[in-house]
Amino acid sequence: MSKQQFHRRALKKYLFLLFEKEGKIIDRIDIIFCTDNFLLTLNKRYLNHNWFTDTLTFLLSSPKEPLVGEIYISVDRVKFNSKELSAAYKTELIRVIIHGCLHLCGYSDKSKSQARNMENLQENYLKNWGCFT
Repeated sequence: MSKQQFHRRALKKYLFLLFEKEGKIIDRIDIIFCTDNFLLTLNKRYLNHNWFTDTLTFLLSSPKEPLVGEIYISVDRVKFNSKELSAAYKTELIRVIIHGCLHLCGYSDKSKSQARNMENLQENYLKNWGCFT
């Protein structure tokens, strides 16, 4: 097994643990890696936002059903953010994946207090990921 396969399997296992801890049952979660421009197109079409973002999350299942969702991640934006934040690319990528998963769990970051709460959870899960690997 390659190092990349190992990390992919470890991340998948960790994300299942995250959803379990949040009391969610998974049916299917797709993580789609794309460009800034592709994600900008989705952001405009579905959210009427005309700006770049690192991730968009779409919950496709109904409440009380097992989760079905899509997490779109701009690799371009993750690279940009990792440089801006002086963070390792892989760390920023995991942070964004966790962020999308938290959205699928029902967390919002619309208000300042919601964003603060979500960021605290996100950072806690990110810290635990470091202990997991």
